[in-house]
This record gives sequence, structure tokens and C-alpha cells, in this order.
Amino acid sequence: MSKIEPIDDYITMLSAIKQRIRTAQYAALKTVNTELIALYWDIGQTIVNRQAGETWGKSVVEKLAKDLQSEFPGISGFSARNIWNMRNFYLTYRENEKLQPLVAEIGWTHNLVIFQKCKDDLEREFYIRMTRKYGWTKNVLIHHIENQTYEKTLLNQTNFDANLTEEIRNQAKLAVKDEYTFDFLDLSDEYSERQLETEILKRVEPFLQEMGGMFAFIGSQYRLEVSGKEFFIDLVLYHRQLKCLVAIELKTGEFLPEYVGKMQFYLSALDDLARVVDENPSIGIILCKAKDRTIVEYTLRDSNKPIGVSTYQVVSAVPQELKPLLPAPEQVAKLLDSIE
Repeated sequence: MSKIEPIDDYITMLSAIKQRIRTAQYAALKTVNTELIALYWDIGQTIVNRQAGETWGKSVVEKLAKDLQSEFPGISGFSARNIWNMRNFYLTYRENEKLQPLVAEIGWTHNLVIFQKCKDDLEREFYIRMTRKYGWTKNVLIHHIENQTYEKTLLNQTNFDANLTEEIRNQAKLAVKDEYTFDFLDLSDEYSERQLETEILKRVEPFLQEMGGMFAFIGSQYRLEVSGKEFFIDLVLYHRQLKCLVAIELKTGEFLPEYVGKMQFYLSALDDLARVVDENPSIGIILCKAKDRTIVEYTLRDSNKPIGVSTYQVVSAVPQELKPLLPAPEQVAKLLDSIE
């Protein structure tokens, strides 16, 4: 056998072919999923149309399931329960032309979770787009729905409208939640900010997942030197889509207005000392145990750096009294369009 020379060229070629195969496999799976969703849509539509025009009762679905399983014994998905799901799937989205093409971009099990657990089309659109964007598994999707990620994202308190360009403003809003759930941390009833940071560092992966899925970890106690003096930011992340550094300050008590001044200093220093060419301005997130929404609003109003103020809980739900503060449907729809 002849020797392959040079070996580096072969390794490069092999890597390229492997990547091409993976790309082809993904494209094939995506095509199969699109066809499957289209098939289920057509079956659901057929049943709805027949039931509207003829005297078809529930028993026809049971008969259809048995006949299809008999005809296609090696193909799953034709149980009576799943055929009812197809019917309900079609009924859920038949009036929404915007969502019809989107549902084909995620798996059937994800679609089932979303149209069964979400109460309106805007919420469904949010989870469809986020599932597509971040590749959430079914269990991760369920976790986000149960933890009310949709509501917490829409309720967030930032000053991004005044301090970020239009190109990244909506994406940045979607990157900051009003409240985060850190149920993976092992903390006692009383703990310090340093202990909170240490626990997060022990569990960086679930922390980044809860933060949103597009964050990469840069460092803790991130050192800045200004005029010969040292300053340390609790955590610094990088948002891959926004292409910016994200400074995070951890607070174990209630939000105080002076926290924003300190964060503004950190962001100015990061932009001058750490930001590289082509990166967007740094963003700050102040994570507190609690906050007064009015005090946060007044404090952020005249701040000239992009900052969000969020809370964190071990177990969390959006308080009922905050739900009327959710943006109007047309504002939500505009925001969701930025999730690509």
C-alpha cells in the first residue's frame, strides 16, 4: 500500500469530509422532519374537514389508527392518540399563517409540548423560535415552559432602548430575563455573595443554560486595572450572537441604585480595555435577590450604558400581579421577529 503524504493534508481532507457528512446527515434529518410535520398536518386537516362535512364521530379515529397500523406495521406515530394530536395540531395553527411554516422547523414531540402547554399563539411562537434557535431537547423545553421563561423575558427591566443600536436591541432584550431560577445551587438559607459565586462556578454549565443558551464563560473575578488600581467583576460572559462581553454582578440582597453607577464604570472599562475590534458595546446584568421595579425604572432611566436588572430565585413563578405589565401583543410580535 502506498504511503499517504503529507499526513497533515490527509487529516485536513478527512476533517472536511467528516464535516460534510455531518452537514448532509443534518440536512436529511431536517428534510425528513419537514415531511413528517407536513404529513401530520394533512392528516389532521383531512379529519377536521371530514368531521365538518359528514357525520363522522370519534370512532372513525380509532378505526383509522387500526387500519394505518395494519397497513404500515413498521412505522410508529399512527396511534389513535397521536391522530387526535394531529387533528388538534391542525386546529391550533390553521388560522395562523405566520406560525404554519415555523412548526415544520422543530420536531413533532416539541410541537406537542408547545401547542398543549402554551395558552396563546404569541407564547407558542416564542417557544418555537427558541427551540429552533437553541436546539432545546424536549425536557429542556418543558423546563423553560414550566419556569415561565416567556413571561420572564417579556417583563425584563433594561435600558436597552436608549443605549443599544436598533440592529441588536431586540436580541439583547431577549438575552436578559426578569428572573432566573438557580435551583441547581447548593446554598444554605444565609449565604454571602462570594459563596453564591463559588456555587455558580461549580455548576457553570447549568448556569449558562439558565442564562439563555448563547453565553460562553469568560471568567470570574475578572480583573481590570484603571489608573494603577485593581477592580474585579464577579462574572464576565460572552454572548455569541450579540458579539459582546456581558458583565454580571451578584447581589444577595435587594437592588440599590448605587449598583448601576458601579456597573457603568465596569462597562466603560471593559469597552476600553477588553473589547476587541468588531465587538459590540459591553452589556451589564445586575443579579439581585430582590428588587423594587419602580426604583429600578428610575435608576436605569438616565443611565448611558446598557444595563439590565434581574432577580434570581431557587424556585420561581411570575407573580400574578406582574402579568398585567406584559407588553401589548403587537409589541411582543415585533420582538419575536428578532429570534432567528
